[in-house]
Amino acid sequence: MLRLPATWSFKTSRPLAAQRVLLPALLLSVWAVPAWSADLLTITRDALENNAELGSARAQSLSVEAGRDVARGDLLPQVNASGNVAHNREYESQTSTAGTQAGQASGGTGNTGANDDPFNSVSLTLEATQALFDAVNSREVEQAERQIDQQVYLLASTEQQVLIDVASAYFDILRTNDILDARLAQERAIGRQLEQAEEQFEVGLIAITEVEEAQATFDQSRAERIAAQSDLQVSFEALERLTGKRYASIEALSDDYPIELPTPRNRDYWVEMAVENNPLVLAEQAGVEISRSGVNVAQAQQLPTLDAFASYQYADNDIDGIQGHDSSSQVGLSANWPLYTGGSTLAGIRQSTYQLEASQFDFEAQRRDTVQQVRSLYTQVSNDVSTVDARRQAIVSNQSALDATRAGYEVGTRNIVDVLNAEQNLYNAISDYAQARYDYVVNLLELRQQAGRLDVEAVEEVNEWLQGEEITFTLPEDYDDSSSVMNIGERPELDQ
Repeated sequence: MLRLPATWSFKTSRPLAAQRVLLPALLLSVWAVPAWSADLLTITRDALENNAELGSARAQSLSVEAGRDVARGDLLPQVNASGNVAHNREYESQTSTAGTQAGQASGGTGNTGANDDPFNSVSLTLEATQALFDAVNSREVEQAERQIDQQVYLLASTEQQVLIDVASAYFDILRTNDILDARLAQERAIGRQLEQAEEQFEVGLIAITEVEEAQATFDQSRAERIAAQSDLQVSFEALERLTGKRYASIEALSDDYPIELPTPRNRDYWVEMAVENNPLVLAEQAGVEISRSGVNVAQAQQLPTLDAFASYQYADNDIDGIQGHDSSSQVGLSANWPLYTGGSTLAGIRQSTYQLEASQFDFEAQRRDTVQQVRSLYTQVSNDVSTVDARRQAIVSNQSALDATRAGYEVGTRNIVDVLNAEQNLYNAISDYAQARYDYVVNLLELRQQAGRLDVEAVEEVNEWLQGEEITFTLPEDYDDSSSVMNIGERPELDQ
């Protein structure tokens, strides 16, 4: 919560009417979904546990790791068993000409042993193979290993993005809350000025135009206050999306939070750190190795394969007059060498080579983008230090200007428009100061993110500057808690 020095302090307590219109659709029913009070570190841990995007990234990482085992399975022994049971019936209608003539000579029918008796049969085959040399599968396993390496960096990038998203949402709430406090104070101050103008008009001290000027400024301040309430509602709802939880209040940032230049104070150091540690840069670098492995896989398509195999076959039936069963076994080596594949192998090599080239350009693009981001953020954070100090001094200057303008108005050297403008300038300066403070905090965390140094410890460092004072959000009296529009949803249950 922003605390102003005594020289330009003002009351910030909200009237009951303002509380009733604050956040008209912020929370679900407090009976249906519980709400918690939390600081930045607590919310960050909730997000690391419940964030949907991070959960998806973790599942994807496990999926890629399982893909390595799938590729490795082709290099291990393969054992297959097959069998069948069948009912057989043969239909014979052939006759022998010689048999017919002999039968006719002897007075027979001429049918020589036609047989249509059914029988049952059973067979079983057991086969085992072991790849002795298979360059394609071996290199596919290597490619899967590179994909796991890339997924590690992508998961780290997602985790860091969750950290910065939570911090941005958290401080956006504090920012909009401070701005709302300023807009409420502005509305009250201009409201009092409007009341004074109306009283002075009634006794004939001022013209109606000054009352209208005050009314117009009051209406504008009221609109700004409503907009600030809306911004606060929207910013608070972002935390529920990130964590799947609802919070009744959060802790404010201490006024003593140090606004200092990044340490170390060397832009090139931060750039070098980012090139070496930024997870997106490392992921693209791993992508180059994946594509290079893809070239190796394509080239391996030209090489022969050698497998060892063994098989056993068993067969039996219940044909009358036949006893025993048939069985056989076989052990040997099998080789295959693709001599010509219609040009598809060479085309595959060219294709994977172009993919390697594309991944190299992607890596360079990500590296350049990261360098530019780090340079910009370092400059922005350095400027934020000066901006915060300038915004703080601007409040003092605008308070002095407002005091002088009011004194001039009382003696007749300034008009009410001058006073209203001075009022607005003061509260705009207060809002700008709040903006500058929280911009500095978030920009510094983003700089650490780009440098690959954003972790829970960095969040803990900021969390230490959160004071006991809480920003509390309450439901309006006329809020319909039966609505489920805001229900984000439960955490999915994983099928094992």
